[in-house]
Amino acid sequence: MLDTEDAGLAQTASLYASLGARPVINAAGALTILGGSRLSPGVREAMDAANRSYADMKSLLETSGAIVAEMLDAEAAYITSGAAASLTLSMAACLTFEHRDYLERLPDSEGIPNEVLVQQNSRQRYDECLRFAGARIVKVGDADGLTMRQLAGAIGPNTAAVHYFAQSRSPGTPSIDAVVEAAHAAGKPVIVDAAGLTYPIDNLRRFARAGADLVCYAAKYFDGPHSTGLIVGRRDLVELAATNGFIGFETSGAYTIGRPMKVDRQEIFACVFALREWLAMDHEARLAVYAADAAAILEALRGIPGVEAYRISDIEPPTPSTREGVRLVLLPGVPKTAEEVFEALRDGEPSIWVRPDGNQVNLSVGFLNDGEAEVVARRLREVLGA
Repeated sequence: MLDTEDAGLAQTASLYASLGARPVINAAGALTILGGSRLSPGVREAMDAANRSYADMKSLLETSGAIVAEMLDAEAAYITSGAAASLTLSMAACLTFEHRDYLERLPDSEGIPNEVLVQQNSRQRYDECLRFAGARIVKVGDADGLTMRQLAGAIGPNTAAVHYFAQSRSPGTPSIDAVVEAAHAAGKPVIVDAAGLTYPIDNLRRFARAGADLVCYAAKYFDGPHSTGLIVGRRDLVELAATNGFIGFETSGAYTIGRPMKVDRQEIFACVFALREWLAMDHEARLAVYAADAAAILEALRGIPGVEAYRISDIEPPTPSTREGVRLVLLPGVPKTAEEVFEALRDGEPSIWVRPDGNQVNLSVGFLNDGEAEVVARRLREVLGA
């Protein structure tokens, strides 16, 4: 078995070297800069099988969407090229819902309601994806959060949609139920950015169940292809998001905004198969593996002068990107900064990526291969001079 693993590692190293790249041990998390996700053997097999034939992409998107919708107890679903694309296409659907003549004009939205309301104290970089469709972001609420009185007061004739960042940990973030009720009372749809909220698995259902019109997910967070995502929700708006999508050129009669957001047929099959595996997975067993890897790293780091180490889930809820991990706090007097630790691990052999933050080094164990926790621990001890 070891010989097989060694041969596989050598083949990977040779493959990467052929393109001038280095394989990386991912102890950082589900980062786009590292490729986002790792596919299971079953998902890879589905991609390979799908590669043997071509498909009517319109039909494939419709049938795969219906299957995803059934799995998630939703009216409709559409597979996209990622959560960012899901946000842009969802916004495009809201902009063109009563203005189909704008299918070919976006991102020019002058002359139609084009404002999207976003909670001021939970702004984050992916809000920009709403602007890509032609929306104008209007901040609502204040430093203390968002009340329904403030939301209701901000909705006006130029409002096209209300945005809800489901991963917000900002104070005063209202419930999705309250936001849906207030938006729908004014006749406005709600777009939910739930990109990483795929576990507990009820997160894949609860926002649509609460009445959100367009809920956006990244497939990498259920171990699907990094370049895929989902829109789940209200049928007419999901269908219009699809109309704005990458085959709109051929199927809608309009040069729609989503042309750059292509998904190939292999990725569509892989996304569905990954979601099916995720919903059926023994997540307690998955988390137990993470806990064991985190414990192994913590044990290896025990007793290093000037370094405090904690399992992340013992001090705060892990993010979808880390899943579980270890935090190192470098105390005054430690010869290396967190950034220097990151650089030494990244530039060493093997290359290992972690996340530096101030005087902390954060490690994810959620994306390690078998045996890599021991490698990460050994390299950390070497870099920290233990």
